[in-house]
Amino acid sequence: MLNTNIIWYRQIDRSGVTSMKKSKVFKMATVSMLLMALLVGCGAKEDRYDAAQSAKKLVLATNAEYAPFEFHKDIDGKDKIVGYDIMIAEEIAKDLGVELEIKDMSFSAVVESVATGKADFAMAAMDPTPEREKAMLFSKTYYTAVAGVLVKKDDADKFKSADDLKGLTIGVQTGSTFVDVATQIPAFNDKEQLMQLDKVGDLVQALESNRAGAVLVELPVAQAYASNNSNVVIAPIQLEPASEGYVAGVAKNSPKLQAAIDKTIERLKNEGKLDEFINEANRLVESD
Repeated sequence: MLNTNIIWYRQIDRSGVTSMKKSKVFKMATVSMLLMALLVGCGAKEDRYDAAQSAKKLVLATNAEYAPFEFHKDIDGKDKIVGYDIMIAEEIAKDLGVELEIKDMSFSAVVESVATGKADFAMAAMDPTPEREKAMLFSKTYYTAVAGVLVKKDDADKFKSADDLKGLTIGVQTGSTFVDVATQIPAFNDKEQLMQLDKVGDLVQALESNRAGAVLVELPVAQAYASNNSNVVIAPIQLEPASEGYVAGVAKNSPKLQAAIDKTIERLKNEGKLDEFINEANRLVESD
């Protein structure tokens, strides 16, 4: 369980997750990407656990635009990628006795980079969707997903329920499962109302400039933007997330690496480190 004192807008009953209609646009794009990744990566046979041991290096694919999970921060005059996922990835590398190398890329490229062997594993606030499962093996869940809705502060009083989002342009990150979350909005039309951009920061700018009426993101991400931007707030709207939580992903031919990652996640859970990490990640965001 995550510390609910930190994730202070946690309002959704996770036991009641429902199946949602898939966005045709998202599904077609995702399936095409994964099929390409499978074709390119089918020749790779070595478990990435063995490759990491040989190279003494574990390569992580992520999208460092999603605070507090992974984001850029100036530390002692140097740009570093930090966050909740990064803290867990560092522990995985430490348990394997290897160096962690972080590759920052667009979210839509993360799955392909693992499937084709350009990275050993992925951690990018990633849900275990059926489409991604075609190209990856998933770790145990390390974070329970909760949806958040960002709106302009000046319009905050207008938003109380999903009905209040009806007819608005809704911003989501390209390739994310929030494409599916948006279908809970009454009479939602993805062709006319959906805005997909690679960076959450660009979505927030679209919100501020009235090009979007709301932005759907993971709740801690919404908290991070609201704490650093006085123009946006989190609306008290309850939307069901598209999955049970976030996982790490490895290539289909890497069950040894999958098992090693699971072992680290289980250790961190037992030691209470996952609560510590989300708290520390939020403090890093707030210290900007």
